[in-house]
Amino acid sequence: MQKTVWLSYDLGVKGDYANLYRWLDNVKAMECGDSVAYFKVDIDDNESVPDFIKTELESNVEFSKTDRVYIVWTNGDGSHKGRFIIGKRKASPWQGYGEFGPGEDDL
Repeated sequence: MQKTVWLSYDLGVKGDYANLYRWLDNVKAMECGDSVAYFKVDIDDNESVPDFIKTELESNVEFSKTDRVYIVWTNGDGSHKGRFIIGKRKASPWQGYGEFGPGEDDL
């Protein structure tokens, strides 16, 4: 079944961009802004999209401990899911810029 995937990557200054770009080109990905790509993949119905993409990337790209790759994909029912497949979430650079002052409750 064909699945739609948006991939966001942060490989830092010394990342293996050449191999990542080669892989993205091979899957005919489209550029969607800085460090974001869109593509479609054909995978079996019983196969996990995150597992499939992670295996493909790890077979083609050399990742460091600080690299991060996040994907958003469509499910068979048309809904969307997202998760980090390489690395993990870190503190947001915009944290503290909001209009909530100290002492206010986030509800």
